[in-house]
This record gives sequence, structure tokens and C-alpha cells, in this order.
Amino acid sequence: MSLRLWTRFFPPYPGPATPAAFRLVCAAVSGAALSLSYTGFYFAIYSWLCLGLLLIVILDARPRIAFACGFVHALFFVLTSMSWIATVLAVHGGLSRVGGCLILLLIATVFGIFTGTFAWSVRRLAQRSLFFACAGAPFLWVTFEFAFAHMPEIGFPWNLLGYPASNNLALLQLATVTGIWGLSFLVAAFNSLVAWTALAPTPAPKTRFAVLTAAAVLILATMAIGPRFVPQVSANHYARAVQTNFPEAMEYPPDWFQSHAQDLDQIEQLSLAPSNHPVDLLVWPEAPAPFSFEDPQFARRASQLAIQFHHPFLAGVIQWEPAPEATANTHVALVPYNSAILLDPQGQKTFAYDKVHLVPFGEYEPFPLIHRVAASFSDEIGGFRKGRKHAVGHLPGGYSFGVFICYEAIFPNEVRRFAVNAADLFINISNDGWFGRSAAPEQHLHMARVRAVENRRWLLRVTNNGVTASVDPYGRIFSPLPTDVRAAVDLPYDFRTDETIYTRFDDWFPWLCVIVSVILLASTFWKGNTAREELLIPVEEIPPSLVGARFSALAPEEKS
Repeated sequence: MSLRLWTRFFPPYPGPATPAAFRLVCAAVSGAALSLSYTGFYFAIYSWLCLGLLLIVILDARPRIAFACGFVHALFFVLTSMSWIATVLAVHGGLSRVGGCLILLLIATVFGIFTGTFAWSVRRLAQRSLFFACAGAPFLWVTFEFAFAHMPEIGFPWNLLGYPASNNLALLQLATVTGIWGLSFLVAAFNSLVAWTALAPTPAPKTRFAVLTAAAVLILATMAIGPRFVPQVSANHYARAVQTNFPEAMEYPPDWFQSHAQDLDQIEQLSLAPSNHPVDLLVWPEAPAPFSFEDPQFARRASQLAIQFHHPFLAGVIQWEPAPEATANTHVALVPYNSAILLDPQGQKTFAYDKVHLVPFGEYEPFPLIHRVAASFSDEIGGFRKGRKHAVGHLPGGYSFGVFICYEAIFPNEVRRFAVNAADLFINISNDGWFGRSAAPEQHLHMARVRAVENRRWLLRVTNNGVTASVDPYGRIFSPLPTDVRAAVDLPYDFRTDETIYTRFDDWFPWLCVIVSVILLASTFWKGNTAREELLIPVEEIPPSLVGARFSALAPEEKS
């Protein structure tokens, strides 16, 4: 594209020449295209460019248009990359189709407000200079991702910008230092460089393009050559993982165990089948089944299975416990927890973990007001109680493990606490059958994989219908089972006691980004921060004398 044609849409002095509708369409396209890095093939190229397109259309826009572009970008991204949310809530969550779509729209709206505020903030930095805005954009992006992840009750850090990059083994190792936030920063920084290359008045276009090319070559070389230098690790243990593949059910009739006796017999046969490896752990997933150790039918089966297996047996269950608020003077009511229990080779329960971070709307009511709204669409929302600690279990040989359940895998800090509590192994049990045949199970696997690398732990991931696999401490995936089949596989694993920088110092990097972002935004309110060499304010607000002087200073090739 010639410079003359380019400046018809992105002139050196922006203003009404670039229609707001054009900017909004570009923002929508960038959001929808970005979702292609999260659906199907995890083709990461879109994540390295789409945010750059958003920055290009907001850097010279009016502040309210910049906010609208950020909002539209996020709206289209959520609706295209996480459309499964509406299906899950409608088909499996007891909501109507309208209710499911409204919850999806609510999530998209909240994410849109955060992204719109990011765009407005970058635009404010651009009033000081374009370079200042592009340099600050990666810090602002991580800040708003971090804030969205830590919203009270309904934080939802799904499909963060860094996840497509984590598919490369070399780039993934950055997570041991910064967590997933460092990868988001890296991708946002390259997108900022794309925007700077497209819009900066100085230096000359050839120089800017050379800088962009050098950065791209460096990243591509790291992605191509770097994985060869990632250490190989061997596993000294194998776990029998059973993918139960139970169909999703909204309720369980009293005769469930009798009507599913044949299914249970088949699952037990898979659990006890001969192996080519010396398996020393049996894991069943979180499953849509009324498994509860308080139920004699399940307790009898589970205990007998552990005895026959001769090794510990971990299973997802519904655990009924006295309500925490119960006192000696009140009736002791039992309340349900989404839990995992460990049975020893004698069939005795030796450990239980109650899920700490429940799924909003599906497992609990996030706020009283939201509950009343959700209840107007369904009376099946919520029900579980939150666990109170990130308990660590123990295995023979003095080893320990941490088990996190389903949705908890997307929260870096939640999983990190198991490593802090001396877990030598991570186990993630999940029921991803709720997602149906969408991209969500693959997205979930990629996020859980990063948790293993952040803390340098082996991860056993056992699901109801896929993806069941193990992940080594460097992110390699082993022995994935096909989805939607009932099967068992012996997953390699081992124990590690590493303490990574991320494990030790928690979310130090996103907090650093928060501090830098606050300083950058605060600086735009200081007196004297008006005209700079790369001023980006609407052309009608620039004195004619300043316009003439600035244009005369442009390089000859930028005037043509």
C-alpha cells in the first residue's frame, strides 16, 4: 500500500478524516480474528497481529472512540472464542437459551469494559507521544488482564493473550519466571511494535520496518531453535488414568447405581486391566455421576477397587460435610462439596480436598443480586460450598500431591499454592463433557499445561471425556486419549521439588505492570504534558502554525 493511500485512512494528523465506523469495523475484525488463535488449531499468528490492528485504530482516535473500539474488539473476541459458554449454561446449566446467551453477553460486556478502558488509557498516553503509548501498551494490557482475572467472585482469566504463544515449547519456559503474564506481555509488546511501525512519524519507514523485521526474526528463531534446548526429563512412575465418558446428567435417580451397573463394571475392568508399566496410582476424573463416599453403594465399590489395585486410588466425588456455620445449638445440616478423595490400598479414605474456586452460576451464586437474576431463568443454579484450604495429600514413599478440580486450572495463583504447600505432583481432574464438541476442552488443556510449567511440576490431567493426558515440567504432552471414548491409559509422571521464580514470588510481574501503568497514566495528568514531538490530538485542535511547522519537519518520503 502506498503512503498516500495509507494516509487516507491513517493521516499524520488524525481527526475526522478517519471515520469512526471504519475504526469500529477494524476493531471488530481484530477481535474476531484473534479468536482463531484459540479455536481448533491454536494457530498463534493472529495473536501476534490482531492487537496491533486494534492499537493502530485507537492511537489517533478520539478518547470515546478509542474506548468504543476496545469494547467492540473484546465483544467480538468473547462471542467467537467462548460461544460455548451459552451452550453449557443452556444445555447443562439449567438455563434457558435466552438465559445462557445473556450470561455470555454479560461476560463479553465486562471484558469489553476492561478492554475499552485499556484502549482509552493507551489513547491517553498517545496524547503525550506515540512512542510513549506503544511502550506503555504492554504494561497496560497485562494490568487489565490481571484485573479482570481478579474480579471479586466472577474473575475469568480464560483465553489470555499469552496462551497461543505458550504452544511453543521455548517461549513457554518464560512462565517459570513471570507466569502466563510474561507471555501476554511479550505478545502485546510485539503488537505494539507493529502499531509503532505503522504510525510513527519518525524514524524513516525503512528504519521502522527493519526494527520490526529484526524483532520478528528473533522471535521466530527462538520458536524454531529454542525447543531443542529445552531439557528432556524421564518419568519413573505411571498412573492408570480412566476416562469414564459418562453422559452429562442434570439429576440422578435413586436407582442410578443399578441402572449403570454395567458401565461401572466396565470402568472397573479398565482400572484393573494388565499393564506394560508398573502403575502405582489410579485416578478417576470429576464425573457426572453420584459418587459420594457417604453413599454405601459407591464406598463399597471404591474401597474394593483400591484393595484389588494394591495402590492408592484418587477419585472425584461429591462430599457431604457439616455446614461451617453449624453450631452445637443448631441442627447439623450436611452441605455438598465438589471434592477429590484418596483411598489407600486397604480401601480407607486418607485424604480429601474440597474445591476452593467454584464455577460461578454453575456451582454457586456469585452475588445475591446476580443469583436473583439467574434464578429467574433457572432454579438449578449453585448448590456447592467452597473449600477453605489448598490441601496437599500424601503418597507412599514420602511424596505429596496437589489436586485441583476442573475450573481451578485457569487460575495461576490458585494452582501455585499447592506447590507452595510442598506438592511434588499436580493432578487435575475435570469433567469437560459440559463443553460439548467445542474448542473449550483444548483451551482448558493448554491452560492447565502452563500451570505445570509455571511451577515445574508433572501434571496428570484426567477428564471424563477428554483431553486426558500427562504433562512434563517443561510442557510436553504425553499419551493423550481420544475424546468422547471410554478408555484407560497409563500416564508417565514423576515428583519434583523445584521452586521456580514464579512459585516463590507469586504474581510479581503483573503487579510490576500495575505499578508501571499507574505511573504512566498519572504522568499524563501532570502539568506540562501537552505538546510533544509525536503529538496525537485531533487536527482541529492543533494551531495552524504548529501544523505547518511540524509538517515541514517530516522526512521527504513522508510528505509524498
